[in-house]
Amino acid sequence: MSPQLLGLLVGSGFGTAFVLANAGEPLPGAVGIALRVLAVLCLAAVVVVGFRGDRRGGTERGGTGRGDARPAWFGPRFGLVVVAEFALIFGGIAALRALDAPQEVNVAWIALIVGLHFVVLARVWKRGAIAVPGVVLSGLGAAGMIMAAASSVEWIPFVSGALSGVTLLAGSLYGAARR
Repeated sequence: MSPQLLGLLVGSGFGTAFVLANAGEPLPGAVGIALRVLAVLCLAAVVVVGFRGDRRGGTERGGTGRGDARPAWFGPRFGLVVVAEFALIFGGIAALRALDAPQEVNVAWIALIVGLHFVVLARVWKRGAIAVPGVVLSGLGAAGMIMAAASSVEWIPFVSGALSGVTLLAGSLYGAARR
């Protein structure tokens, strides 16, 4: 399995988890079920399309054209980004708990940090397209934090959770199709 496919599978897996965990109330029941079914179908599509691309020997299109070598996918810089991401997620959740923030804010914090991790990885891996879902996730996370400050917590799981999951799934499916 190529490193690119592994990344797409991780992204689509977490995207599916975000949707499954956060596509509930206050959404109408049928909408939540439809989102969950679509998330699982999208995950399956990423798996099928991704493995088909690996079998074809496809790596990916759209290099920089500058002849610059791309860094290793899972080297020390990647490790540093992931360690920082986990420290920020769990440290931030602990701080939010200490501040008596509503539990719904946790998903907004997670979306914000995961989005920022993609923005940093786009630079580390020299893959600008990875920054796109990163910026969207960061924005959805920030929106959830603003919603909490405005005492509108009931929609945070949908905005910062389910929509972040949809973003991860869409980005993963797009990446798998382009391989």
